[in-house]
Amino acid sequence: MNIMTNMFYLFSTFCFVIGLKFLGRPATARKGNLFSSIGMLIAVVATLFSKDIVSFEMIAVGISVGSIIGFVAARVVAMTAMPQLVALFNGLGGLASLLIGIGIYLKTFQYTLLDAIIVCLAVTIGGVTFTGSLIAWAKLSGIISGKPITHILLKILYFLFILTTLIISVLFSIHWSADPNLFYILVTSACFLGILGVLFIGGADMPVVISLLNSCSGLAASATGFVVHNNLLIIAGALVGASGIILTKIMCQSMNRSLNNVLFMGILKKKSHAKTIEGETQPINIENTYYLLEAARNVLIVPGFGLAVSQAQHSVKELTQILEDNGAIVNFGIHPVAGRMPGHMNVLLAEANIDYDQLLEMDQVNSTMELTDVCIVIGANDVVNPSAREDKSGPIYGMPIINVDKAKTVIVLKRSMATGYAGIQNGLFYKDNTRMLFGDAKSSIQELINEFKSSA
Repeated sequence: MNIMTNMFYLFSTFCFVIGLKFLGRPATARKGNLFSSIGMLIAVVATLFSKDIVSFEMIAVGISVGSIIGFVAARVVAMTAMPQLVALFNGLGGLASLLIGIGIYLKTFQYTLLDAIIVCLAVTIGGVTFTGSLIAWAKLSGIISGKPITHILLKILYFLFILTTLIISVLFSIHWSADPNLFYILVTSACFLGILGVLFIGGADMPVVISLLNSCSGLAASATGFVVHNNLLIIAGALVGASGIILTKIMCQSMNRSLNNVLFMGILKKKSHAKTIEGETQPINIENTYYLLEAARNVLIVPGFGLAVSQAQHSVKELTQILEDNGAIVNFGIHPVAGRMPGHMNVLLAEANIDYDQLLEMDQVNSTMELTDVCIVIGANDVVNPSAREDKSGPIYGMPIINVDKAKTVIVLKRSMATGYAGIQNGLFYKDNTRMLFGDAKSSIQELINEFKSSA
């Protein structure tokens, strides 16, 4: 039976690898998700049937409850809340590893030094991932401030918990059967490290945090796999950990920042002062926006979190079709960190069945921006802020952006002049070629659609 189980595990691993490969492109992402889901289903079934873990009745109850929760979450959770949901999923992965580590410790068997070290890793990484994900969820949900919380007492506590975790891990690894209170202090310390570590990080960096915590949940799972001697858990955890680290690196590069800067800027913070931008914006109404778009032959749409907030993706799809029927070429410029989680804009536009070939990366659109007749910015802010190129004293200087200000005409759809996550003014709004269309994005786009239809 053990040989048969490992064969199923091998097939599951194959499904995971193929799934990750397909997830690399929007056009095949759904297939990738399907392959990964099938692999996980096979792995779970093989594990449960090969070992006398719980009764089949309990297995059926667990599958039913989990399926209902998953179905309800998929149907009820709004697209704007997807980043929070992903953060919670990461947290649950960390919690699972934490509980497994605790369960292993509660056994009375004697373990090797290696087992003790791995349990320490599983508990520490699992605890940090669980509580860190909860804080990320709270920041994204607006329950606590998205600004870095950097009180000096919190910094002192943070370093004390780091020191405590290291010392107790060494003592525990050497003396597995030592005072149980040491183990529980380790668990508590790891949980507080997760809380404080994410409190120091600002809301603008939450996409990177989510990606990193996803990687941590995989590493924690892989560590527990070594202890429970489960080959699939080791491999699957390693895949999640590696892919999460790669994505984290890509996102840091997209912001021209190091991971150390993201994680520790709130602790070793050096204040930067962005220049105050003087000038006036140039508002535009629906009628004049219609005239600009009606004459345009090359249109670029740059989405941001405001698109998700207004749930305007289906209206954008309809407007795109109208512009194409009018003879325009329409594409979408996707910044790697637009929105609040990796791939947020891709998922949002895919929901509206927008052609994958129209979703272009930052470098692709920047190389032809001067040829763009009209660039429509929907709710994006920091990722199109020319201060990243022009203001050396600003906090986002050096960050690669979509250079929408180089288009012939820019139309910005925003509710107000509010700043983005970085908390600085956007020089784009004051450019001579920029027009501000204030209001809810979905309502504004629908009015444009009606204008086209009435003029047909």
